[in-house]
Amino acid sequence: MVMAASVVVAVGAATGLLTAFDDRRGADEARPSEATGSPNLRYLPILPSASPSATRSAPPTSASPTPTPKRPTPTPSPTRTERKQQPAVVSARLYRHPDSQVLEWVRDNPADPRHAVIESRIAAQPAAVWFADYTPDTITDRVRAVTSGGSALGRVPVVVPYAIPDRDCGGYSEGGAPSLDAYDAWIDRFAAGLGSGDVIVVLEPDSVAQSECLSAGARADRFASLARAGRAFKEANPKARVYYDAGHSGWNAPGKQAQWLKQAGAASTASSDGVFSNVSNFHATTDEIAYDRQVLDALGGPPGLGAVIDTSRNGAGAPPDGQWCDPDGRKLGRAPTLGTGEARIDAYLWVKLPGESDGCKGRPGTFTASYAYDLAR
Repeated sequence: MVMAASVVVAVGAATGLLTAFDDRRGADEARPSEATGSPNLRYLPILPSASPSATRSAPPTSASPTPTPKRPTPTPSPTRTERKQQPAVVSARLYRHPDSQVLEWVRDNPADPRHAVIESRIAAQPAAVWFADYTPDTITDRVRAVTSGGSALGRVPVVVPYAIPDRDCGGYSEGGAPSLDAYDAWIDRFAAGLGSGDVIVVLEPDSVAQSECLSAGARADRFASLARAGRAFKEANPKARVYYDAGHSGWNAPGKQAQWLKQAGAASTASSDGVFSNVSNFHATTDEIAYDRQVLDALGGPPGLGAVIDTSRNGAGAPPDGQWCDPDGRKLGRAPTLGTGEARIDAYLWVKLPGESDGCKGRPGTFTASYAYDLAR
């Protein structure tokens, strides 16, 4: 199977995740804050995951070398036109959580010449909040802090549970719960924080598309836990909209992906509202729309199932050379919205926060202003 990589950036509140990073940073980076006794929702980096596609021979593993960072290029000053340009229209119904690395950078660097562009085109947009650390004792309160914040404003938060065992097949983002039984219990506590308002759940990026590394038995067990997770979310909050991992248009064939998705509960309204694709990747929205519709057709299920697409960094499409690590020439994609105007496409979301590095233009998972500025220009 031919593979390539796209990076998933995860969020947590475990102090242990911070030990891999030091304080030697400049104004170009926003470092995640230290965990405190209260729920901390800042983006904390862990090693990135590798999502396959058709342009690379093998995924990185835990033994793979870290990508060699590129020498930073000089940062140009924004033009007068760039400073005056307004951000793309954002759906008023999606929630922008007030605590993220890009917002930290904006607050800390008001005089930076890139400030206006990054603030208006990235920081102003609603983005998903990830929960990647296995912390059963605090997960309910941390999820509730996000969902209640959205409900208070009448807006829809997007949350990403990312703690499946054997996550990333032992690659850069390895980790997760110690067992499926522990994961199921963590999911129940996650569900308890979903509240009663509208919320979108992007359930476990890569968990279905990147399951071929598992044995048939382990894959079946994982899919059973994913189906159970969707049911738990729906039972806890009937307004929760749950989407399952469809990979992206450069990865598995639609029929193969749909077969796995069906086993994971994605075809049942008791657990699913459809599928998501392109998380942390660069494939063009038009390609993802066509692919997601093919997956949904092959999946079957009720006609109400739809798809959501991560458009955060796909404005220029995927690089022709298959580069996955902060590739040059990429652009911001379509603004997050719940009104796509496309049949069966429920939303365009920013699941990956633009400017958070894959590991080549900054430390993995860390917001890097030069990268963000390149994407936003």
